[in-house]
Amino acid sequence: MTYEASSRPRRATVPAAVAVSFAALAVTAATAAPAAAEPSATDQCTFPSKKYAGRPWALQRVLLDELWRQSTGKGVRVAVIDTGVDVKNPQLKRAVDVSRGRNFLPRDLKDDNGNKIDRGKPNGTTDTVGHGTRVAGIIAARPAKGTGFVGLAPDATIIPVQQNDAEGHGTTDTLAKSIDYAVAQGAQVINISQDTADAVRPAPQLEQAVRRALARHTVIVASAGNDGLGGNVKPTYPASYEGVLAVAASDRNNERAPFSQSGDFVDVAAPGVDMISTVPGGGHCADNGTSFAAPYVAGLAALIKAKHPRWTPRQVTAQIQQTAERSIAGHDRLVGWGVVDPVRALTEDNHPIERPTPREGLTRAKAPTAAELHVGETPTERTARIAAYVAVGTVVVVAGLGGVGVATRDARRRSPKAGG
Repeated sequence: MTYEASSRPRRATVPAAVAVSFAALAVTAATAAPAAAEPSATDQCTFPSKKYAGRPWALQRVLLDELWRQSTGKGVRVAVIDTGVDVKNPQLKRAVDVSRGRNFLPRDLKDDNGNKIDRGKPNGTTDTVGHGTRVAGIIAARPAKGTGFVGLAPDATIIPVQQNDAEGHGTTDTLAKSIDYAVAQGAQVINISQDTADAVRPAPQLEQAVRRALARHTVIVASAGNDGLGGNVKPTYPASYEGVLAVAASDRNNERAPFSQSGDFVDVAAPGVDMISTVPGGGHCADNGTSFAAPYVAGLAALIKAKHPRWTPRQVTAQIQQTAERSIAGHDRLVGWGVVDPVRALTEDNHPIERPTPREGLTRAKAPTAAELHVGETPTERTARIAAYVAVGTVVVVAGLGGVGVATRDARRRSPKAGG
């Protein structure tokens, strides 16, 4: 499926099986322009897909047994505000609370030719894009035979909130309503893999919804954006709002992924390259982007909330920041306070802190030693990884929120018609 880089995304009927670029960058669902720089890919992912047999590198970097002795996220509800979550994937069937799901897409959806578009189920469990299903899997996919992939918080519960689709029907208003709804349904953590197109500050109702959620002790995690090639530094929303944990993407070497957005608003980084996760119908595919780094951190936040239910959002986010693998002693505009270290965040937690502090005497963080069950790259993975670094990305502009459309950052790809 191709997308035009224009202020108004081309609307098209979404087929039942959507072909998604294997290495397509995360376009955050909602405000997100395909936050830019999508490297070309050589493989396609169709839904459903084959199982990924090994343990993905993003999980190999964590001593999962040690982590899960501290917490598995049990009892914590995580709202995924995105393109929906398909519960046909066996690893998500028991992870998703369908009774609390909600679809905020307009009831009468039509494409540019006036043809009606199916908005999906009212409980948010339809995902024709695959973006929200990937995000949910990184957070809370259940263990399953035949695959080493599992969510970082495998006992957390997902609340699916469908707010966007492949045509970018999401708006500032629906995103704000989605946040309020998630809080009303008892979400202790909210993941928003979306941002405003062109980094335009949206209408005030979005920030107001964020403030209300934080006041109700809800942790909000948002992707920083993918418009980082060429040294681009600009704020994105809702990631730039005070109190929101803004997540950049890191690679296998604990360094900023080339596409990942930089800026003072970035709080931490997390794996966002070659991210294996669940897809609609069953199986797994890989993708790149800050949209998939954010749920890695949202999963970590769920683990902390389960272990420390009385901690405030500020305390949870400060714990994640303080225990991250630093690139410098203090804050770095490329990766914030560093690349998250889940085990450290759950074990160096004798008392809550309100804000991170510099740690002197540190050199650049080294990539963690891989945990057991190391599985080498397949040719497909290797090809996708290399493509992610050598392909020249192009900036994709999506309709803005409120006057600036909302779009799924990881699903969008640029059409040949798009301007330079």
